Amino acid sequence: MFSLSVVEHVRMNYSLAVQNYTTHARAAERLAALALKCRIAVLAVFATATAAIIVSLFRPGREYQIAAAVLASLALAGQIFLVAWGVESRVYAHRAFAHRLWLVCERYRSLLAEIRDGLVDEAAILRRREALSEQTHAVYEQGFPIDQQAFETQRQPPPGGEPAKAAEQATLPG
Repeated sequence: MFSLSVVEHVRMNYSLAVQNYTTHARAAERLAALALKCRIAVLAVFATATAAIIVSLFRPGREYQIAAAVLASLALAGQIFLVAWGVESRVYAHRAFAHRLWLVCERYRSLLAEIRDGLVDEAAILRRREALSEQTHAVYEQGFPIDQQAFETQRQPPPGGEPAKAAEQATLPG
């Protein structure tokens, strides 16, 4: 038979909140770095196109005009790709999720510390556990845009997987 205490359930929910926070924070960091590299590359191509245009003013050769047109077209295509892909809105969405999940994690930590110190009774633990669970679900109510892929498998722990290390560190009486 499966047996799980209320405190173990709070720890498990805390562990999942920490895991979700970490996933979104890392995704935001990774996408922000990619967005910066892409913006720098597009600006470099625009700068090169501008240089080719300036050179074509002083050396009226057809090859400089063609190079300027090709480079400007590539830079415009890169900028259109960045806008269409919406990388910056994805960074913002992941950062917003991570921030809200961090607040939920702090509330879980607070509850676990108060349980360990014996400051809350069982009824209060149940109420706060339910409130924290609702807050966690509320984080995802205003989610990503419809066109963004959802990687639910990365957010959920594997069946029989290990809980997050941060939750394991919270040692409380069973």
